[in-house]
Amino acid sequence: NPQLAPTWPARIPGGSSSGAAVSVASGAAWAALGSDTGGSIRIPAALNGLVGFKSTAGLVPTEGTVPLSPTLDTACAITRSVRDAVLLHEILAGRKVARDERSLSQWRLAVPRPLFFDQIEPAVRNAFERSIAKLQAGGAQIEWIDLPELEELDGVNTIGGFSPTESYAWHRRHLQDPAKATLYDPRVRSRIERGASMSAADYLDLLAARKRWIAKMESAIAGYDALLSPTTPITAPTIASVAPANGFDAAADLRRDEEFFRVNGLLLRNTSVVNMLDGCALSLPCHNPNELPMGLMIWHAALHDDGILNISAGIEAILNRD
Repeated sequence: NPQLAPTWPARIPGGSSSGAAVSVASGAAWAALGSDTGGSIRIPAALNGLVGFKSTAGLVPTEGTVPLSPTLDTACAITRSVRDAVLLHEILAGRKVARDERSLSQWRLAVPRPLFFDQIEPAVRNAFERSIAKLQAGGAQIEWIDLPELEELDGVNTIGGFSPTESYAWHRRHLQDPAKATLYDPRVRSRIERGASMSAADYLDLLAARKRWIAKMESAIAGYDALLSPTTPITAPTIASVAPANGFDAAADLRRDEEFFRVNGLLLRNTSVVNMLDGCALSLPCHNPNELPMGLMIWHAALHDDGILNISAGIEAILNRD
């Protein structure tokens, strides 16, 4: 079906569930499974114009998967609609989502700032603000709020994050084997090896700092049913701008690596907030047909899954109106 074919094949599909997103976007699959540790379901969903739902960690079993970060990993799915996201979550989690037929005007919604809008591309800001205006015209009551607790997250991760440390614990036996270590992509390997330097005391400090930060965040957003943010602050860059060079030009390789890690950090920044919060979130397409795909993220703290899914269905209905 050519109407389902990816529109921008020269641009990155987002990751790490990139194949999952392309399968759904191309019509090869009705839905696709993946995992979300820092945004790996929501990011490719946003960059391919799809729906990606990250449930509260622990609701869906992760047995049988290769872990990246057992603390943050969430098994979930990419779909073409919120209705399908609900169905996939019910299957994966073995639970029924409580339906709520309230209109969008009866939910308390907020747009937090400033973190999610730092270094944002004008096209993404325009699409997000256009979507907010359309929701308000459809009856949604949306408040813009300051959420300074978001700025504290860098301090929590100063000593290192969960993903490098916990992934190194799993991969170290392979990385210490010279024959197997060479099989790793150099960029992936360098990110994993950052976890080798964290001490047990540092790891315990990180767990405690995260717990304190979650408590502060939950208190700050308790008065709202959902928060609305851009899923990513940028659109999909071209593959050529971030792919490794040919290996014969060290300076070119270094520039490509620097650009890759810059882009990777921006793509992860907004979504990873929800993982650190131990929360739930859904990315919903918010672009016009003539624009690069972009996502609107609807999110909250842990175990607000049913509310997020119901609110997302209401938002989807308004955004899809002509």
